[in-house]
Amino acid sequence: MGTMRKDYISERFAIVSQNDDKIDDSKKCPFCPGNESMTNPSLLSLVAKDGMLQRLQDSEDNYVEDWTVRVFESKNPAVSISAENSYSDRPLYSEPAYGYHYILVASEKHKDSLATISVEQWSNILVVIQDRMRWLYTQRGVTYVSIYINHGKEAGSVTAHPHINLVTFSTIPPLIEAEAESSHRILNEKGACPLCQSVNAETGGPRQVLQTEGFLAFCPWAPSHPYEYWICPKKHTTSFSKITQKEINDLSLMLRATLGGLSNSLKNVSYNLVFHLSPEKKNSRQIHWHIEVYPLTSAWSGLERGYGVFLNSVAPEKAAEQLGAACRKELAGLVGII
Repeated sequence: MGTMRKDYISERFAIVSQNDDKIDDSKKCPFCPGNESMTNPSLLSLVAKDGMLQRLQDSEDNYVEDWTVRVFESKNPAVSISAENSYSDRPLYSEPAYGYHYILVASEKHKDSLATISVEQWSNILVVIQDRMRWLYTQRGVTYVSIYINHGKEAGSVTAHPHINLVTFSTIPPLIEAEAESSHRILNEKGACPLCQSVNAETGGPRQVLQTEGFLAFCPWAPSHPYEYWICPKKHTTSFSKITQKEINDLSLMLRATLGGLSNSLKNVSYNLVFHLSPEKKNSRQIHWHIEVYPLTSAWSGLERGYGVFLNSVAPEKAAEQLGAACRKELAGLVGII
């Protein structure tokens, strides 16, 4: 299938995947109900029936109907368990792009978005993500499970239907590895988790966007994108897959309120949403898990791409003020509904 190629000098990886599958140019959305045959069979379909949620899956000639969340293997995967077992060493280092790539369809309604679905639906999504994560970490060759959202064409989305990507890797992604190493070093030097310190510093400050009982949303001190914000658990925790149903409900409220606020504040904005999670393997460096949201309001320049130095035209304090007002208004409406 594809290969993971490493940069000549740095630890940066690039996936090179020559996918020969034909792109379906029909006007039908493969993620909409009734078009299930356009995707791989579901591994999990969540169906609401008689006040209960049933976990079903497609059979060879029968597709589950009336689902609210649906998970299946991508037809155009970034990684694959059928990847060829080929390696090469530096300077042209490569290894198989081995892994699983799942698509989680977040709503049966095409016109929904992750900024408009209900808080309850967000809770269902997070429970399904936990379920898939736990299973994936039992599989051979899975060292890290990445979870990300591409919303809008500028963010890399190929369909407007709300969905989430789950992609596994046989190694820890370099950025997560660096974050874990830095967190471990600061913990040893200062005796405190750096993200716990950040949460304490940002709570009630000029960069706070919103807070719920267990989570804080804030624009980071040194953002890589204008209007970037993070969602962090207030208490120190390293495992997303082990958070309780109460915490899931609280996080669902935070995600819905902040994405709704972002959508209302910056009309038609594309964004990427990424879960920064600890690798759930023994002896791995751990991080205080959190979610990062990158609104794409402007293109990167040579400074960002060539040097990794980020130029921001909007101060995070100003961004937090604007987003905070929109998110608090959104939250008030949601609490009234709940």
